[in-house]
Amino acid sequence: MVLAAFTFNTSEFIPVGLLTDIAAGLGVTETDAGLLITVYAWVVALLSLPLMLLCARLPYRRLMLWVIGVFFVANAGSVLSWNYASLMASRIGVALSHCVFWSIAPAMAVAIAPAGKRATALAAVNAGGGIALIAGLPLGRIIGIAAGWRMAFAAIAALAALLWILMRTFYPVTANAQRTAPQSRRSMVTGLVHCRPLLMIYLIIIVIVTGHYTGYSYIEPFLAKVARLSAPDITMTLSLFGAAGLAGSFVAGKWFNTRSTTLILGACFAIPAALLLLLPFSTLGPGAIVALCIVWGTSLTVINICLQNDILRLFPSDSAVPMSLYSGLFNLGIGGGALVGGLAVAAGLLSRIGYLGGTIALAIALYTLLRYLPARACRP
Repeated sequence: MVLAAFTFNTSEFIPVGLLTDIAAGLGVTETDAGLLITVYAWVVALLSLPLMLLCARLPYRRLMLWVIGVFFVANAGSVLSWNYASLMASRIGVALSHCVFWSIAPAMAVAIAPAGKRATALAAVNAGGGIALIAGLPLGRIIGIAAGWRMAFAAIAALAALLWILMRTFYPVTANAQRTAPQSRRSMVTGLVHCRPLLMIYLIIIVIVTGHYTGYSYIEPFLAKVARLSAPDITMTLSLFGAAGLAGSFVAGKWFNTRSTTLILGACFAIPAALLLLLPFSTLGPGAIVALCIVWGTSLTVINICLQNDILRLFPSDSAVPMSLYSGLFNLGIGGGALVGGLAVAAGLLSRIGYLGGTIALAIALYTLLRYLPARACRP
């Protein structure tokens, strides 16, 4: 599952590291290229729950094999794309596979985890996403710079083929403990609306991810044009951002059970702090930016894992639907952030994207402190 998370997240993040090259290769603006991120994320946001309900009765292993198959075909389509519209269509195909993958991946990890290791299993899956930022995004960027951005998607397609073989060979056939009838799942969705702590979690993740991706979606042109880092320094910075995410997975997995409130509070305020300091630190050289990105990347992963664990505590016996909604809303935030960042770039405000994202993230950090954490402390 860690390798699967790595593969899917690498495919999602590759446009971030190659935004300038994709724009130049297709003859479009960076804002237009950024829409590849926005549309991808909004497809996931809109279709995660419907697709999960449609596929609810399929055993997880069989469903995952179908998902990886669609993922492979869509990434191959990215390689063969001949213009902006065809690349957008292939990215929508990847997004459809993403919808189902992140709805079932946490449950699949938990299903094969030893007793008492749920938090560790979730952290491991998120670590796969962190490794995508450490190795996948930078390697994709290196491949794209050296051989063209299409070859980065070709590498993902090859990795998907390998993943399909490994999943079919090694993942055990397990009983799907959450195979309730579709009618029951639809009624459960109605019941979720009345779960106030869950709605608070959803609000937090939408807004904090919107703030994060307002800055992160355009971090590559920001580092190049505002911070004036060299191409190798940009690659190193993006790698260390991902490494920080992996560290965040370790921290959340190790201390969530004993220090979850501290982790949530610290991460919620560290993200806006990093964004608000992005422009001031850009004048201090690569070391300052790297340090800031380490704090930033660690914090996003920590809050993500903590909120997923809170959902599992709220719905221990049937988490697929609330997790599917969570995945969709996370991507709604990605799309919203990429759109806000794109509008800022189009208006000539590339240097100010950190201020915009930081203001958004700070507002939800205050909400978390004043509303969510007190409500969370009252839960048994």
